[in-house]
Amino acid sequence: MSLANNILDAMKTVLPQGGGFLPLHEPVFPGNELAYTKECIETTFVSSVGKFVDRFEEMLADYTGAKRAVAVTNGTAALHMALMLGGVKAGDEVIIPGLTFVATANAVAYTGAIPHIVDSEETTLGIDADKLDAHLSTLAEIRDSECFNKETGRRISALVPMHVFGIPSDIDGLLAVCEKYSIPMVEDAAEAIGSFYKGKHCGRFGKVASLSFNGNKTITTGGGGAILTDDEELGALCKYLTTTAKVPHKWEYFHDMVGYNYRMPNINAALGCAQMEKLDEILLSKRKLAEKYVEAFANVEGVRFLKDPEQCSSNYWFCTIILEKGFEAERDSILEATNGAAYMTRPLWTAMHRLPMYENCPKSDMNVAESLEKRVINIPSGAGIIGV
Repeated sequence: MSLANNILDAMKTVLPQGGGFLPLHEPVFPGNELAYTKECIETTFVSSVGKFVDRFEEMLADYTGAKRAVAVTNGTAALHMALMLGGVKAGDEVIIPGLTFVATANAVAYTGAIPHIVDSEETTLGIDADKLDAHLSTLAEIRDSECFNKETGRRISALVPMHVFGIPSDIDGLLAVCEKYSIPMVEDAAEAIGSFYKGKHCGRFGKVASLSFNGNKTITTGGGGAILTDDEELGALCKYLTTTAKVPHKWEYFHDMVGYNYRMPNINAALGCAQMEKLDEILLSKRKLAEKYVEAFANVEGVRFLKDPEQCSSNYWFCTIILEKGFEAERDSILEATNGAAYMTRPLWTAMHRLPMYENCPKSDMNVAESLEKRVINIPSGAGIIGV
């Protein structure tokens, strides 16, 4: 039998059959979502004012352990703000992984900085810390406790690890690189709500981090995101800037900084509160699904299921299989067979350095990312598959 048929047979042992097309990741609404959003409508507090925004921020801070969480319109806005608060300025370079959703690079571009694209490693799909260290050893120069690219003359003002599909990146290795080269860390934890690195929630390792609650995320607010920080003053500034930098007054409109209308509407936060109440159950369901996949793919030659590293706990936002080297040519036939059988699957994103707007950005050798791009496939991952 072909690899495509073997993979499809393995998926059929885990997934429901005959129920129509199964999406990659459907949201589940197992709790108070309807009641809370109905309350917003009945009280007319559907926009940027209302109790659910404050409550959602408190729930996020409590769950992640962060001192402050600020809810915003989407994950890209959250990362844009996180980069600004992290000290990124126009004309800087920001180190990002080549294997990420385009929003990571776009948020850097919004600040006027330039993405500096680096390679990934096979274990987590995140930035390869050892390879990054070797890359920086040839071009980094420390001046006045800041890192500069000797080839471009630009300051390297942040390193942005992204926890791909909720799998925690090699944070210890990346923090060591940050310390060695005096580069602040700003985490892109968009996909990592409910993921922990050595007992600490992802997004808690840098000065500031971002989360996303898009409709296909582990939990959703429809659209939405949040900024996490342990710096109380930075958190207060973040809230101020994301709510248009309006000086508090009973009636006067006066703004003393360039602010951003990134406020999360109350009705979206209401949805988020209900989702947070059920997060542990959602995560349990997703981990059970991942365990079933691990068993199903254990004896399928030519493919491995992407598992969380030791001492880490992934939310398994997207369950993922990786074709072994030499099987790259099978990818598209696998995608055709699985989608043809009504199971949605999709390939990895196009690597950032191959997109036209970022193809001339500084970069490291990208051979691993380019290999993974041809071998990674996401498979149905919703919490509703097992049931919450």
